[in-house]
Amino acid sequence: QVQLVESGGGLVQAGGSLRLSCAASGLTFSRSAMGWFRQAPAKEREFVAAIRWNDGSTSYADSVKGRFTISRDNAKNTVYLEMNSLKPEDTAVYYCAAQMRGITTMYEWEYDYWGQGTQVTVSS
Repeated sequence: QVQLVESGGGLVQAGGSLRLSCAASGLTFSRSAMGWFRQAPAKEREFVAAIRWNDGSTSYADSVKGRFTISRDNAKNTVYLEMNSLKPEDTAVYYCAAQMRGITTMYEWEYDYWGQGTQVTVSS
């Protein structure tokens, strides 16, 4: 059974930083890719970043390039999203997702498993 458990969300001032974690279990990691998505109130869920587990290749949404970094720790089966220079428009529920074809896709329908989400609030 695949489980994705996010943590690390919270309230931060604009310009601050947060690191989100996604602890994964039940996956064949060598064949998977992990993604972070977010959903702001009254908006559709959108892609943030993705990483392929076996080689660490990454992709990012233009809105977060240069500010956010996705990484993984193979020993801990955990994916991280380091968020710097946060803006109020980054406020959203952040979701971790897993996809079993190893593709760092931005399309949420390509992902097979989802976490429960963690709230990030950036105050101005």
